Amino acid sequence: MSTPLPPVPEPPSAATHGLLHAIRQVRPAPPGRLAFSLRAALAMGIPVLAGWLAGDPAAGMMATIGGFTALYCGDRPYAARAIALAAVALGFAVAVMFGLWLQPHAWAILPALALVAMFATWLCNAMRIGPAGAYLFVLACAASTAIPVAHLPPWQAGLLVLGGGMGAWLLHTVGILLHPRQPERRAVLPASRAVAAAVSADAREHPRARRRAAQALYDSWQMLVGFQPIPARPNGELARLRAINRELHLAFAASHDPALPPERRDELRCHVNQLGEETRQEAIRRPRPLPSGTVPHGYPRSWTLLREGLAAGSNQRRQLLRIGLACLAAGLIAGALDLQRAYWAVAAALLMLHQGLTWPRTLQRSLERTLGTWAGLALAGAILWLHPTGPWLALTVMALQLTIEMVVVRNYALAVVFITSAALTIASGGQPVDDIPGMLLARGVDTVIGCGCALLAFRLLPPRANARTVASEIGQCLLAIQRVCPHLARGEVTTPQARIDRRDLQHRSFLLEQALDQALDGSAEERRSASEHWPAVAACQRLVYRVLAACWDLERDAPVQDGTPAPEAAGQATQDASPADASALAKPDAQGSADAAIEALSSLARAWSHGEPPPRLPHGLPPLFAGDLVDLHRFLRQKLQAS
Repeated sequence: MSTPLPPVPEPPSAATHGLLHAIRQVRPAPPGRLAFSLRAALAMGIPVLAGWLAGDPAAGMMATIGGFTALYCGDRPYAARAIALAAVALGFAVAVMFGLWLQPHAWAILPALALVAMFATWLCNAMRIGPAGAYLFVLACAASTAIPVAHLPPWQAGLLVLGGGMGAWLLHTVGILLHPRQPERRAVLPASRAVAAAVSADAREHPRARRRAAQALYDSWQMLVGFQPIPARPNGELARLRAINRELHLAFAASHDPALPPERRDELRCHVNQLGEETRQEAIRRPRPLPSGTVPHGYPRSWTLLREGLAAGSNQRRQLLRIGLACLAAGLIAGALDLQRAYWAVAAALLMLHQGLTWPRTLQRSLERTLGTWAGLALAGAILWLHPTGPWLALTVMALQLTIEMVVVRNYALAVVFITSAALTIASGGQPVDDIPGMLLARGVDTVIGCGCALLAFRLLPPRANARTVASEIGQCLLAIQRVCPHLARGEVTTPQARIDRRDLQHRSFLLEQALDQALDGSAEERRSASEHWPAVAACQRLVYRVLAACWDLERDAPVQDGTPAPEAAGQATQDASPADASALAKPDAQGSADAAIEALSSLARAWSHGEPPPRLPHGLPPLFAGDLVDLHRFLRQKLQAS
């Protein structure tokens, strides 16, 4: 189950052509996008209409900030979604109140916004709340520092925003009454398609398909386990989907065997397709027994990701410093030019950086934002000149938001045209604008300043993505394999600690690939040195997925923690697919073999992490580890000798 090697870096001319092509590209919309867009449009329009009916349009426009809650967590299961959206709505209210409190303290606004941007990015990335991440929270806080609402005390403005957020909360959770497990099914279906593609892929496409399947299964387990605050009923729909997902994982593990006969691979593919069809069924046709202890973990805990985000030397911490630098610079430049609503520059700088994109993607996003903003100024000017009020204003905001959500996943540059119009309409507060050209010019210039500062900060504080980083991640992967090795040696891969170690091993493999991708997007020297490590990364990833496959192979018949044998989850097709006995692959013949594997993993991990010559590998390595450990040992020795 090795991860595919990245493509050969393109020459500058090809990269430029690829950038222009990416800006023009129109991608397909994901399933269910129209329903999500309608909910977002209603969440933005209802507060405007309520403010008009109450005779206070400004209050209604203030409440639309809470309506941004509808843009978050739309794919989570309903129980987890309800909790997350309540926290998001409260976060918007707190951000607005903090911004209003900052208004009289002009000297503190800019450093406070930079700190808020860093804190919000750190928190949102660890909590995995998805787009639009920290951006809208900082925008809400920044906009509040310039809103002329002297007649509204901060607590009342916070309640208005919270009210708008609660409206979005209701719109986003009402679906539980009709299809309570639809989000879970939508997570398992892509996993079934990805596993089917990995099983049937040819030798050339197999690594890439296998990587997509691993990520899809990883994400689906998070939906079925990590985002489930309420325990599953023994024979309920959630338990059924977990059993199906487990069968998919077992089939995926069985397909890793390179000696798998073609007819057995066809049987596996048919079995996976059958599981996909079964996932689409809303009614429980046949309950699947799933004893406790057979359910993997989802993503690492948020506390773990929060610690990773502040770890010394980590790229996550460099990202936070990059954001603080860009926001400060953008705010200072916009303030020095005395531009209207200088907070737009701060928000634009954050928007380019908060997702932690690579340099090519950051450059592309900056161009898309700049071009889309300037193109959208004409539409925004027309709306401000027409000055819709009352229900017409509500309809305008709803139409813009609906268009944004339908277009943003297909072409970001086009979506920014409508994002600009919606932002300026909301910023007007429902009041006529005296200097429309000045407001439009300020928006365009602020966007250029914010994007420029973001790009400059990226170049000054680029991610640490080079051969040294890749080598360190290889060492961390080997240590994670070492922690799984004793569970394999004992044949106990379903204990709570074993599942935690297996989850962490999968997480480390994804971090290794991210480090390689970042290095390949760096300078020419970084690309060259990282490309030389491709064979080592391939060997490490191959070993990671062999170990994980061995764990799943053992789990098929391993007893779980309550003493009940696990069911034959993948059926006869999966059981017959592995010609070799899984326990013979995973468990060494003697304790000395297990000790040899642990010793080799420990010494190689230390050598890779510190750039030291690796000691001689011990004798008696089990077959599961021997080939890849020898490759990693040989590569490191040759690399150090060459340098």
